[in-house]
Amino acid sequence: MTRHEILGVTHVPSLEAFLARTGTVFRRFDDQDSGCVSYGVLDGGRRWFVKSAATPLGVSSLNRAVLVHKTVVHPAIVPLLHSFTTDEGLALVHPWVEGQVLYHPTRSRHGGRSAPDSPLARFRRLPVPTVLAAVDSILHAHLAVEQGGLVAVDLYDGCMLYDFEKHEMRLCDLDEYRPGPFTLEADRLPGSARFMAPEEFVKGSRIDIRTTVFTLGRAMRLLLDSGDEEEQWRGTSGQLAVIGKATAADPESRYPSVRHLVDAWQAAAREGFDRARSGT
Repeated sequence: MTRHEILGVTHVPSLEAFLARTGTVFRRFDDQDSGCVSYGVLDGGRRWFVKSAATPLGVSSLNRAVLVHKTVVHPAIVPLLHSFTTDEGLALVHPWVEGQVLYHPTRSRHGGRSAPDSPLARFRRLPVPTVLAAVDSILHAHLAVEQGGLVAVDLYDGCMLYDFEKHEMRLCDLDEYRPGPFTLEADRLPGSARFMAPEEFVKGSRIDIRTTVFTLGRAMRLLLDSGDEEEQWRGTSGQLAVIGKATAADPESRYPSVRHLVDAWQAAAREGFDRARSGT
């Protein structure tokens, strides 16, 4: 057995039996909305995050994730190190990354985003410059997504992994991202409605990079507010105007690319800094 057998295996009959033999399972995540089961595994002094699927829908999603990680590499995106098949389906191996998912959707659902002790509520209490740095990480990761010819699908706060000690934002579970543009053939795309663009609910609509711009705008709006009611905006009026354009109902009224959105966001940040420095 190699020191890190988990990175060399191509097929195992039973994932849980293999992980128990290979190392120590120290966490098990089996109450997920997605139906996937994930594990924290200690093997050879290193920790891994192993995500598995045993249903046709879940396996299709993880296969899509393999393509995403082949296409896009960015420091803010938790990388995929390996994948292998099981008798039940597919397993993906990622490095274990410290942090807390800002929203953790489970079948049992308890607390929610606005609970005072939730990771998202804690994140929203951070100083504004710290939140803005996290937002910048998300935006710059999506410059790489754009360059790779992909569009964001099912991006929401459940994909955002934040390390409160190092103050680092990472993105995970980008399993639904796909090459774009494409035509929506279902009644709607998967995702959290509060982050989704209007066209994601219309069969036959075009899904392209302007859809990604909308989702990023919604993420910025929700992360820079003190609550889910969106009544306690913590940014500047210029930044809010950028978000307004990014989240226009008509795709043609939005920024035409993530690059244009990032440029506008950075210009608004500079303007806010200059005003604060001049006292106006």
